[in-house]
Amino acid sequence: MADVFISYSRRDKARVAPLVAAIQARGWSVWWDPEIMPGQEFDRLIDQELDAACAVLVVWTVESVQSRWVRGEARVAADRGVLVPVRYDAATLPIDVRALHTIDLDADSGPQRGIDDMLRALEMLIARGPQVRPQAVAVPVPAMPLAGGSERIGICVLPFANTGDSRQSWFSDGISSDIITELSRWQTLAVRSRAASFRYRGDSIDPQQVARELGVRFIVEGSVRRLGERIRINVQMIDAQTGSHAWAEKFDRAQVELFEVQDEVVRTIVATLAGRAIARDAQRARRKPSSSLAAYECVLEGNALNWMDAKEAAEAERLFQRAIELDPGYGLAHALLAAMRYGRWFDTPGSPAEELHAAFALSDRAVELDPNESTCFSILAQTCLLRGEFDLALQHVRRAIAINPGNQWNMADMGLVLVYLGQPEEALAWFRRARETDPFFDVSWCWRMRGEACLLLHRYDEALSMLARVSTPHYRVVALRAACHALRGDIEQAHAQAQQCLALKPDFSIALCMAKEPFQRQEDRELLTAGLRAAGLPD
Repeated sequence: MADVFISYSRRDKARVAPLVAAIQARGWSVWWDPEIMPGQEFDRLIDQELDAACAVLVVWTVESVQSRWVRGEARVAADRGVLVPVRYDAATLPIDVRALHTIDLDADSGPQRGIDDMLRALEMLIARGPQVRPQAVAVPVPAMPLAGGSERIGICVLPFANTGDSRQSWFSDGISSDIITELSRWQTLAVRSRAASFRYRGDSIDPQQVARELGVRFIVEGSVRRLGERIRINVQMIDAQTGSHAWAEKFDRAQVELFEVQDEVVRTIVATLAGRAIARDAQRARRKPSSSLAAYECVLEGNALNWMDAKEAAEAERLFQRAIELDPGYGLAHALLAAMRYGRWFDTPGSPAEELHAAFALSDRAVELDPNESTCFSILAQTCLLRGEFDLALQHVRRAIAINPGNQWNMADMGLVLVYLGQPEEALAWFRRARETDPFFDVSWCWRMRGEACLLLHRYDEALSMLARVSTPHYRVVALRAACHALRGDIEQAHAQAQQCLALKPDFSIALCMAKEPFQRQEDRELLTAGLRAAGLPD
């Protein structure tokens, strides 16, 4: 493993080369331009090098700031405390790294001054040695390789093109996402996440370039067109090693047959790559689809909305309710409506317990209707957690991971449950695993829970760095920041954050806030309460 990992945009290779030469002249090894053949586990190799490096040099340019890979690697390095950021052309930095000191390589003092500063920063980190991420001990994290050491087959599903109404791209995206979800159930396949594969959208995509960048051998792409009451889907699977089509098919069916088409696509892919015997089992383990295409469309459209926006959240809730009216046996719609209900209960101080009871009834019904949908179990786990049923919460989230062990949302949900069960170190390991599985997994609630876990471990500076990454202002996040500042002894900043919290939520009180925090350990509850009180927030 190398001393220094360099994260950069390929288009900047010529500018990065002198930096590599300067680093190597000091006798340090560098990982920056590996030759990796398609079909290898590219993202896993990156993870290994990123974790093992003593220092991570991120080169910000107008090109690299647009790269989600570079931004993701920068976040991981910052989490480990090994980030050395440098910048060319005064590029505008991503918002979550602007607070970090960045070395300008084109400053008025000349590039050599910046390179010298860079080398000094690297030297300090290399002298310190690798900073290994803490490992989970109480709850085992599932391993990625197959039993017996055999390698899984890398595959990604690109977003299907919508060749009809461009305003309904959520429909073609939803079909692609469902195929990703179904394929990810098979442990013989290493399926890239939606966030990774959906970056490659458009007509000019080079499948072999996608394969190299994502480290997969097979690419699935297609198109969807709605023609009155019929739907036309074209699907093809490309072997990136040869550039040839491993399989292609056209489906022209009635819209009510959409789910049968999805089943056939999944079964054929699994059969082609993993064997006919496995494919025969596919139907038995599939989620139960809706019996109504209109209900399915409601779920797709609701899922595409921003739940953090009050108006869009209300529309999503209406769509999920409508989906249940159209198809009372649709388990996923019940689960998503439950999530909207318990979310509103959690965020509204003094909200009646009946709302949480209603969320539980919906989520319990969801798993009864669809016992093969991991999302139903994850949402039931969170509902049980809020009800103080800790053993059941852990049981249900474990079931979600057993159903779909490669789903980054399930991993993050496990982290959330463990924070409240008094296992913050293990929770952080699960949050990291979610980001390792999908480097673009960047949801606000996950950063909030990582911050809360660090607070419970008395790592207040680290907690503040996590909370700073929450993209949407929320009074609970600001209250946590206030508590962190108070617990680390910075009362002035604590009071400032407390005032901001009250500006966002004038009726905030510690009692009402803590009434919704489902801590199993009394000492965790007391620590957060003490921090909020020391920050000057009202009892």
